[in-house]
Amino acid sequence: MKKHLFAVLFLLAAALLWWLSLAPRRHQMAVAEGKKPQVVASGYVPYTLAKQIAGDLAQVSMLLPANAEPHSFEPTPGALIAVKNADLFVYVSDRIEPWAKDVLASAGEQTAVVQAAQYAAASDDPHVWMDFDNTQKIARAIAFALIQKDPSNRAAYGANLKAFEKELAELKEAYQKGLVSCRSRQVVHVGHLAFGNLTKNYNLSLSALAGSSHDGENSVRRVAELIEFIKKNQIQTIFTEETLSPRLSAAVAEETGAQVLPLYTVEHVSKDDFDRGVTYGELMRRNLESLQRGLECQA
Repeated sequence: MKKHLFAVLFLLAAALLWWLSLAPRRHQMAVAEGKKPQVVASGYVPYTLAKQIAGDLAQVSMLLPANAEPHSFEPTPGALIAVKNADLFVYVSDRIEPWAKDVLASAGEQTAVVQAAQYAAASDDPHVWMDFDNTQKIARAIAFALIQKDPSNRAAYGANLKAFEKELAELKEAYQKGLVSCRSRQVVHVGHLAFGNLTKNYNLSLSALAGSSHDGENSVRRVAELIEFIKKNQIQTIFTEETLSPRLSAAVAEETGAQVLPLYTVEHVSKDDFDRGVTYGELMRRNLESLQRGLECQA
């Protein structure tokens, strides 16, 4: 009997520690009754996830301007003030946003912090949201943080999370079915290595022009190597990021005869997409359509 009781207590303690591990850092002071939590997101990934989980229950803003490059962004004094006054600050990681440490230094005592990468599986690719399982864990962490700040709306946040998890499950299934039978499995990306976590999950091979960020220039040698790779492997389609200048991909396409299709990193979006409030799910569905078309996948 004692052994059974000990086992039950041990499991309860382990469950409590796991739950607490999901809690955002800093103080868990709830907002005043009737007040909307002020949520500040570093860039579009945490922004769109927070918007979808919070709905109209929180005021969500984003530090990164639409169409801006997250790796080299420099926070303004206004950004520091916004985080200082925020109830919740959500960012991806120091690798994606090396400027985040400066912003965190200005956070107020009431500011809870969610670092998305903390909830993702270990990976060499810092673009952790390209794995749907990671995205689900990040969404759960955001929901938990919102409930801590606004417990009176716990049920609504939970319902929004459940709806988002359903959408993720449907996306995951669509990718599994949509990319299982393709003429090519070579994803040649005239951009930076943002899709490694996506391609590895669906047995696709990824070649990219640049590393994990846009820092540095694309050397003439690297461009020449990529063109040679495309010709040698008879690649019919190349992909480029939606917010990059089309000149480089157009030049590669002209040299190789390949068509160009867009892929969406989600970490930054066009002004038009931002104004329309395009969601994570919509951008990932666009990616699936491009991949199926470019790799000639059977429906």
